[in-house]
Amino acid sequence: MSKIRVYELAKMLGKTNREMMDLLKDLGVEVKNHMSSIESETAQLVEDAVSEGRKGPSRDSIPSRKVVVPKGALINEVATHLGKKPGELVKILVSAGQMIPANSPVTDKILEVLSSELAVEIVTGDEQSVEESAVVSRKPLFRGDNLLERAPIITVMGHVDHGKTTLLDHIRKTRITETEAGGITQHIGASTVVHKGRRIVFLDTPGHEAFTAMRARGAQATDIVILVVAADDGVKPQTVEALNHAKASGVPIVVGVNKIDKPEARPDRVRQQLSDYGLVPEEWGGDTVVVDISAVTGQGIDQLLEMVLIVADMLELKADPSVSPEGTVIEARLDKGKGPVASVLVQQGTLKRGDIIQTDSAWGKIRAMIDDSGKQTEEAGPSTAVEILGFSAVPQPGEMFTVVMSEKEARQVMNERETVRKEAESGPSRKITLEEMYDRMQMGETPTLPIVLKCDVQGSLEALKASLKKIETSEVGIQFVHEGVGRISESDVMLASASNAIIIGFNVRPDPNARRMAEDEGIQIRLYRIIYDVIEDVHAALEGMLAPTIREKVLGQAEIRAVFKVPKAGKVAGCYVTEGLIKRGAKVRLVRDGVVYWEGNLSALRRFKDDAREVTSGYECGMSFSNQQDFHEGDIVEAFELVEEKRTLD
Repeated sequence: MSKIRVYELAKMLGKTNREMMDLLKDLGVEVKNHMSSIESETAQLVEDAVSEGRKGPSRDSIPSRKVVVPKGALINEVATHLGKKPGELVKILVSAGQMIPANSPVTDKILEVLSSELAVEIVTGDEQSVEESAVVSRKPLFRGDNLLERAPIITVMGHVDHGKTTLLDHIRKTRITETEAGGITQHIGASTVVHKGRRIVFLDTPGHEAFTAMRARGAQATDIVILVVAADDGVKPQTVEALNHAKASGVPIVVGVNKIDKPEARPDRVRQQLSDYGLVPEEWGGDTVVVDISAVTGQGIDQLLEMVLIVADMLELKADPSVSPEGTVIEARLDKGKGPVASVLVQQGTLKRGDIIQTDSAWGKIRAMIDDSGKQTEEAGPSTAVEILGFSAVPQPGEMFTVVMSEKEARQVMNERETVRKEAESGPSRKITLEEMYDRMQMGETPTLPIVLKCDVQGSLEALKASLKKIETSEVGIQFVHEGVGRISESDVMLASASNAIIIGFNVRPDPNARRMAEDEGIQIRLYRIIYDVIEDVHAALEGMLAPTIREKVLGQAEIRAVFKVPKAGKVAGCYVTEGLIKRGAKVRLVRDGVVYWEGNLSALRRFKDDAREVTSGYECGMSFSNQQDFHEGDIVEAFELVEEKRTLD
């Protein structure tokens, strides 16, 4: 061999990529990354070094993660944050000489013992710190003595209409795009494909900008991102958005330059644009894998999958199927016949039917597990996506799940969390009531559009809320009176009636009773299947709530040339219109020597003895003014009207 890549040599010698990089550094060999190539002579030096016992740093030298738990948290809650069973922590504490039950609050000493034994830095912090830690630590800490190679988890990202779903469609040999409303993927799904005997798990995330939160969640649960960019369209705003999510998650990016079969394709221009955002292609001396593909003809797709597997080899993805199962909720919805249904991604351990599963917001005993092909299965190992039935409520997508020993333990943890949640709601940060909201509106504070939002799945609900919040301004806002998953029910209509809200349904329908009640109560139900339409309609509604801009429009001027006294009518100004026109009912100003001395309404406008609607320039007329008799010859009458101009949110 003349050259070999670093990751290939590491695999041959049974070492990690990190160990290999450190060993090369010790030997004075400079390489940019694991994809770099080295000469065969250098590879021989490395082999000699390994045979002599210079093994480089061990896995134990890799820094541990940091976990933030709430102040005063119970041992049960700390176990949840660590993805462990409370009994495991109690055993660790007992072996350290501390006989403490699982429902006891943690102390600095307890955290010190647990941090030392688990090689995890556990610290206390406020609610915001805990939330930030949860995002950073979304991936479980892969542990266990039986670490085996697992399938890579891939997320496909990119701009809308650049071919993400079509690419997956070609890979999976199924038809998905045609069934999606508007041809745009609306929900996160997961599927498994086999390439050259190796499994690859794909998470399919939507491409519309409204699904930012869903894309971010996908990036947290994935190992590698395939960024799809159309060769004929180039890098677009959502492309950059997806790229930033992948970068923030520290996930490797493989770029697929799609639509290469089109005559107007310009792949080199795409590579230049990617370089501007820090993704320099390998062939240009960078470390980003860029592959030209066509999701329609299949050109380059085998090469793309090959590169994905190479990057996965570099990452050395492993998991222990024998430890306690944990992973991430990908999607969740309420099914009329099945109840709460959740798609979960098992990231370590083996999830089995009958296990008692728990997330931050729901728990349940698994009644059934269905794989991506629609078949029931008894268990799911690492890097496996399954749909599970048995949750007590619809969990939140993106939540970590763990398995607990008993239903009693699950209920206890959920009750404790509910107590904490209620205490937080009753504190100073309590949400405003509808009555208070209306009082504030009457006092001139920011008007809001009350909305009851119902969607088919939790992901759509999260996405719609996020994008609708973006169009709020300091002058008009949105009040989500209620939000939920499932059909529009009578209780939704009753709530909308009480709060004077409109009901927005996305991919759901009202039941007959709810529809009749809405008609009786005069409640508007707007039903949608395309997310663009929701955003546009709410945008228009908010614009209608903006206070209009009042602009003055000058109509014309007249000069008072004579003043007459009319019995019972008072003084009348004989005028000559010099500019524009004077309209009956218009507002007027009286100007003397360039100074406005009165402003009010025109009470009468006449031509000779007849009332006139308007008098144009070059004609004479008679005028009288509301509650104003003090005018002289030579004064100027300026007529104007106030025009309301509709404002926009842009």
